[in-house]
Amino acid sequence: MLLVSIEPIELEGHMFTAVTVHLPKTTLLTISNEIGYIMCGALDVQLLNTRLADRKIIAGRAVGVKTIEELLKAPLESVTTEAEKLGIVKGMTGEEALLKMI
Repeated sequence: MLLVSIEPIELEGHMFTAVTVHLPKTTLLTISNEIGYIMCGALDVQLLNTRLADRKIIAGRAVGVKTIEELLKAPLESVTTEAEKLGIVKGMTGEEALLKMI
């Protein structure tokens, strides 16, 4: 089994990087560009909004996803304050959120 995979993803002509990390009993998923990222349930949005607020991180979290394709299609369960400033909101799909990051 490949433990880490990195692949490009194109959405409406814009490039993103998808990373899958297989760990014991879980898989970490993230899709990013130079502006922000979406991630699986391992992302701690509250930490980003509080203790790391000065970093102004643009990010969203989807739970219950097991593949990059699911991460793109799943509704975001939570987003950072900085993501909200770009119009990224809870309930938006991962793909919709990424397209706000261009």
